[in-house]
Amino acid sequence: MAIKNPYQSYQQNSVNTASPGDLTLMLYNGCLKFLHLAKKAIENKDITTRNTNIQKTQNIIKELMVTLNMDIPVSKNLMTLYDYMNRQLVKANIESDISIIEEVETLITEFRDTWKEAVILNRQKQYGQGGQV
Repeated sequence: MAIKNPYQSYQQNSVNTASPGDLTLMLYNGCLKFLHLAKKAIENKDITTRNTNIQKTQNIIKELMVTLNMDIPVSKNLMTLYDYMNRQLVKANIESDISIIEEVETLITEFRDTWKEAVILNRQKQYGQGGQV
């Protein structure tokens, strides 16, 4: 069977072979992508695209919430922040408010950058100094 879309096949392979740390990084990057698209949709007054991309972001945040290990104290703080972001996105969607999306975008960017550093440090610890992401 011929591959219809090589890029899609590559993406699927990337997800299937990624470490848990890399998967979380992909989720954060997905959030940022959909938030960017939602902002553009608000600027273009495209209600359907705005709604779709905000909901995609919310779905990713919900996935991040269900994967938290609540036995770890920091997870309770993360849960609170994820819940806050989710509620803010509902508000942004109702009000078509770019500033709320930018607030969530800032939080997700900080989470992503911190997580990326943790992945790099973990790789360095496991494999030596070559742990690039």
